[in-house]
Amino acid sequence: MKVALVHYWLVGMRGGEKVLEAFCDLFPDADIFTLVADPERLSPKIRRHSITTSFLQKIGGRKHYQKMLPLMPHALESLDLTAYDLVISSEAGPAKGVITRPDALHICYCHSPMRYIWDLYPQYMAESGLLARAVLFMAAPGLRQWDVTTAHRVDHFIANSDYVAKRIRKFYRREAEVIHPPVEVSRFKISGGPKDFYLSAGQITPYKKIELAVAACTRLNLPLVVIGDGASTKLKQSAGPTVSFLGSVSDAEMERCFSGCRALLYPGVEDFGIVPLEVMASGRPVIAFARGGALETVVEGKTGLFFQEQTVEALCGALTRFEADSGRFDPATVRAHAMSFEPDRFRAELKKSITDCISRQNQRSAVKPQVWDKSA
Repeated sequence: MKVALVHYWLVGMRGGEKVLEAFCDLFPDADIFTLVADPERLSPKIRRHSITTSFLQKIGGRKHYQKMLPLMPHALESLDLTAYDLVISSEAGPAKGVITRPDALHICYCHSPMRYIWDLYPQYMAESGLLARAVLFMAAPGLRQWDVTTAHRVDHFIANSDYVAKRIRKFYRREAEVIHPPVEVSRFKISGGPKDFYLSAGQITPYKKIELAVAACTRLNLPLVVIGDGASTKLKQSAGPTVSFLGSVSDAEMERCFSGCRALLYPGVEDFGIVPLEVMASGRPVIAFARGGALETVVEGKTGLFFQEQTVEALCGALTRFEADSGRFDPATVRAHAMSFEPDRFRAELKKSITDCISRQNQRSAVKPQVWDKSA
């Protein structure tokens, strides 16, 4: 069986690329197809595979791919997958829209339906520059139609969370199996050092609502460390003296922050969310907004706390409750929960899902067509 892996774009190593690495483990001889790629920013495991890019690569897409959104459907459909029996697409940007052979099996692992044309469209329109808004405004209606249409090219959807499965059902009217993504929890350790600050971690983008964590800790005079790129001047100016912005940090510094914090503050809505599990693997609890993937990774009262409204007041209330009873969170218990998301579990569940899909397809192919009985 010849296998193709389709990933939206390969310009760095984030959560989606970690899932692709797991696909590579299962299919070491698979070929990879993508819109654009920057090999220097990819892991050796991915670079070992044959990587085919679309025509966007030749017109400067490696650096400016996000500006080429209207061309992405054409670029994906231009990729030649006729030689492949099994196609696994990794969807967050467009990927599932590739055209396969009629008898090929197409499985889509969906990290998220495209946020910028669906649920976060108004936010992207409000926060983008004039040119980007104009492009998105003109392209979005057609992209939505194409996105829904191409959902019917997929034989089986796998979602990375129940939250994403619900969005697939809402936007595509398709059901999806849920397999949570792999998390490299074993690299994180429990530390016995002081837990003298709260933590906010990850690339700072508007939907992550980092400003709520900054405002709450400023109001309560609590220490907060913010790690990740993208902090605006306005956000920094709003912070009190107890808030520190470290920007991008090394892996070693990140691991130190994860194990040394009192708790991770997680006020955004994520499709799944890797960082909370990495922090929990370090034995530290999470204070999260009760929506999205956090509801599937954080256990109330055991590995963290939830707050019900995405406001500074609600987060302040959760911090006050945590400060009064932070000792109830046992680091070993918190870590044990995170360990259930390790990569071996993901590979086993994914292998079983793909095997079942192939079996069902073979059974359908073996069914003989019914002959019309003219005498009936």
